[in-house]
Amino acid sequence: MPNSKIAGLGFYVPERVVTNHDLMEYMDTNDEWIQERTGIKERRFGVKHEETTTTMGIEAAKIAIERAGITNKDVDFIIFATLSPDYYFPGCGVLLQREMGMQGIGALDIRNQCSGFIYGLSIADQFVKSGMYKNVLLVGAEFHSPGLDYSTRGRNVTVIFGDGAGAAIIQPSEGEGILTTHLHADGTYAEQLAYINPGSHGGKWLGKKGFGYENEDKFGGMFITQHMMDNALTFPNMNGPAVFKFAVTKFPEVVKEALDATGHTTEDIDMFIPHQANLRISQFVQKRLGLPDEKVWNNIQKYGNTTAASIPIALCEAMEAGKIKKGDLVCLAAFGSGFTWGSALIRWQ
Repeated sequence: MPNSKIAGLGFYVPERVVTNHDLMEYMDTNDEWIQERTGIKERRFGVKHEETTTTMGIEAAKIAIERAGITNKDVDFIIFATLSPDYYFPGCGVLLQREMGMQGIGALDIRNQCSGFIYGLSIADQFVKSGMYKNVLLVGAEFHSPGLDYSTRGRNVTVIFGDGAGAAIIQPSEGEGILTTHLHADGTYAEQLAYINPGSHGGKWLGKKGFGYENEDKFGGMFITQHMMDNALTFPNMNGPAVFKFAVTKFPEVVKEALDATGHTTEDIDMFIPHQANLRISQFVQKRLGLPDEKVWNNIQKYGNTTAASIPIALCEAMEAGKIKKGDLVCLAAFGSGFTWGSALIRWQ
């Protein structure tokens, strides 16, 4: 059974730079407040009516395909991870397939939010190792900006997110390549970080104690209602302290799991790429793992949290900067909505 490797990487971020000062025009916030809580200085926003999650994914995919030394026709499977799809359904995978002329091959959509790229990488790894596919296109892309609340009411969430896409080609490897992947979830905390409406839940889950909802019968339904609009129920919600507490525990655990599975220690890691959720989380995890600054890549300062796109964007940036070379041990880890979390350990080829 062959191993698999990342044969090509690419990323795309929109041209428009939105600084913390720009957000002050819409909400009661300031640069110091945002940087203190998140580490973010600026983010990129796509152009409405011109760019979409799919179009950004396509731009990243083009670069990854070229760097892998293949053509669109060589791709034999697509995995697309996002929480901000162009349509409720169908998923972005088939839209990318259509626009890139890849009709006929399978297209799988991943809905694991911040952990989407790690989940997708694990799936691609298994497909390639089994011999089922030889060139899997894995895309993580997000167009968050159209769905955020730009009032003071929504600032805790809105200041965090940005738009962008990253992509990778997964191929068979004669060397070690992807050594191990580990995936986890705990639905106990699903509503602590969620985009609840519109949905078909009919209010079923919203009366659970601790989720901050009352009169749950008013919160459900597949379609947007005036009640939802009047009460800002069509925006993402996040219990920041709960997410932080869980993340700083699960990040180190899942990294150690990958290291233990392969007989490595943290000292063996040459580059750690965490999901760019919050710079404070990344710094806390870095300290727990005992990693020096030169072994950790953070770019949330300039892109914000791009959810499923954050790891491939950061991984591609680190590679382009010459911080990852052949033979390096690279560790990826993510944590996000669900809650879901995962890790991957890669011997760079």
